[in-house]
Amino acid sequence: MVATLEKGIGELGLLNGEASTSPISVSFPLPRAPQTNIHVQLHDNGPNILLFLATSTPESSNAAPLGSFVYAMPNRNNPSDPLSTPLFTPPTTLDFTTRIAKILTRKLKKPVYVGNSISFASAGMGGTVEEEMEGFKRVVEVVVGLVNTEKGAES
Repeated sequence: MVATLEKGIGELGLLNGEASTSPISVSFPLPRAPQTNIHVQLHDNGPNILLFLATSTPESSNAAPLGSFVYAMPNRNNPSDPLSTPLFTPPTTLDFTTRIAKILTRKLKKPVYVGNSISFASAGMGGTVEEEMEGFKRVVEVVVGLVNTEKGAES
């Protein structure tokens, strides 16, 4: 699956290791539901990451409800178990948002803020655990890839 970049990696305007001031916006199809897109907006502020996630379908004309917002940071005492705190807690998206924030913190080794209003209701089987896990893996793969590409552009 190919992600569509709205702004090219080479156009980020990074100078001498400073953080990108422009967000990176990417969308890609939800696994098992190609008519539904996951939208990612990534802000790499240098010392932390700010990430917003949402879904859209061709037939949805109204905005998705506001989802959860979670902050996670590396745990110096136990690096394999990042610390997190929910800042906005609608129960329908809280678990997914917390898991995304913690895994990205662990992989990127920096604090991460995640706002998430992804809905798996339009997935092929209505949002089963398998569909949610495939979406989770794809989001992590895309975000880590974007951050690593951005680091490469800094060098």
